[in-house]
Amino acid sequence: MTSTRRTHRLALRGNELLHNPRWNKGTAFTIEERKEFGLRGRLPSRANTLDEQCGRAYAQFQSRGDAIHKNTFLHSLKEQNWVLYYGLIARNLKEMTPIIYTPTQGDAIAQYSHLFRRSEGLFLHFPDKDKMEEDYLEQTKGRTIDLVVVTDSEAILGIGDQGVGISTAKSAIYTLLGGVNPSNTLAVVLDVGTDNQDLLNDKLYVGWPHKRVRGKEYDEFVDKFVQLVRKHHPHCLLHFEDFGVSNAQALLERYNDTHAVFNDDIQGTGAVTLAALMTAVGVTKSTLADQRIVVYGAGSAGLGITRQIRDAMVQADGLSVEEANKRFYLLDRFGLIKSSLPSDQIRPAAHDFVRPAEEWDGVPQNNKGETGLLDVVKTVRPTVLIGCSTQAGAFTKDVITTMKEGAERPIIFSLSNPSRLVEVDPKDANDWTGGMALLATGSPFPPAKMPNGKKDYIIAECNNALIYPGLGYGALLCKSRRMTDKMIIAGAQRLASLAPALKDPDDALLPDFDVAPHVNFEIAVAVAEQAFDEGIADVSWGKEETRKKAEEGLWRPVYEEYKFDKDGVDW
Repeated sequence: MTSTRRTHRLALRGNELLHNPRWNKGTAFTIEERKEFGLRGRLPSRANTLDEQCGRAYAQFQSRGDAIHKNTFLHSLKEQNWVLYYGLIARNLKEMTPIIYTPTQGDAIAQYSHLFRRSEGLFLHFPDKDKMEEDYLEQTKGRTIDLVVVTDSEAILGIGDQGVGISTAKSAIYTLLGGVNPSNTLAVVLDVGTDNQDLLNDKLYVGWPHKRVRGKEYDEFVDKFVQLVRKHHPHCLLHFEDFGVSNAQALLERYNDTHAVFNDDIQGTGAVTLAALMTAVGVTKSTLADQRIVVYGAGSAGLGITRQIRDAMVQADGLSVEEANKRFYLLDRFGLIKSSLPSDQIRPAAHDFVRPAEEWDGVPQNNKGETGLLDVVKTVRPTVLIGCSTQAGAFTKDVITTMKEGAERPIIFSLSNPSRLVEVDPKDANDWTGGMALLATGSPFPPAKMPNGKKDYIIAECNNALIYPGLGYGALLCKSRRMTDKMIIAGAQRLASLAPALKDPDDALLPDFDVAPHVNFEIAVAVAEQAFDEGIADVSWGKEETRKKAEEGLWRPVYEEYKFDKDGVDW
């Protein structure tokens, strides 16, 4: 895949051009461009290539001592020159993605008010709700908007409520791995206050110093924003990021039928886990419908994963929803979710998966009537064990060896982040099953030693970035009016088809992150083609042109030719 070099006609000159990160080339401006745009005397003599600039920037990056300082260096670079920023990271994808994204981005957001230097994105404050449309249009006038990433910063991974914290990292991954043009993206914060008392007491906190708005006022504020997006940018993808568990699923359900909306914490996590599971059942020569699945942790991620796998069973294996629901056993902090638990201990979103209490007559329980993980595993003999509980070490040796007794190749996904909270170290799971487990984690782990001198077992990382940029690019490519379950499943199927384990059953269940751009491109094609099949694509070209149009639409960090035109682009 290559990007066609184009000529851009710009009305910017001199310092206006040098200070515009979208168009700035720094020392890469050619001699002719320096003359035409009034840049002679503003730059050193020698014109560099992008490769030379990336070499210089990489040395500067390495000189930063820790991850947070490397993060701030890259953020500063992005404020100066988009092509150099994305070009540098693209050349060092595996090393730098954790710096701009998970896990370092969480630390950066936790220090957002203290690291704040320059505003980026759109901040919509609850006290200014009557001016929301005016502020939105001021930020977007004259722009094509394909992607809006919005957050209320209530549930930042690992650190919770941070009040304000712009989701620029998520947008950057869409560009790096999905090829989405960064000039067509908009990061938005809905500042509805914070319940984080440390922030409220911090004189440097840059957000609205007020307790979180909830209930009807919150719903009306979010709805006002969504309706603005639908009104002014009806074909964009609206990505909800880091919303609290009480709002995340509700927002998806509220708007899924009226706009292309997506929640990575729920759907992205579910989709990449589904892809890994599809690969695993391919290795075991079984089907999704054949599985007995225990999910340990029934929050947004656990329920999102459960629903995604359930929906794939319905679509791929022809089960009814009711039949598919019976394949799952969910546990949360009150143990197995069963009908004998008090109603206030069962979240509404889990009701489809409540097990009848009579199934568990005679199974040990504690004095509160709760059934724990080991007893569930002993009773169910699951083929699949999924952890998203953040309970480190919850998958004990007893749990894993008991599971192995009922499954020749147990499928064990310990997905909690960060790695210190993982339910089982994959090395231990590998050892306890004699190298027979099919493993995936939510964070990167080193390969596990296989018995009998076999090669090392590569641990698949269920990194959402392997799929959500492709899902998003596919939807916006064909201007789909919705992001349907079938589109997400089509993306997961395409991701699974690229897994190394399908060629070697002892290889990884997902592709390596090094090939994430190629993987996401293939996912985007599959997603757009599915949208055509469902009749919800809104473009003038047909399904047979999808791959060609996807290649043409990719944005890649390369310097293109500029010509001065007083009527050209001026932003």
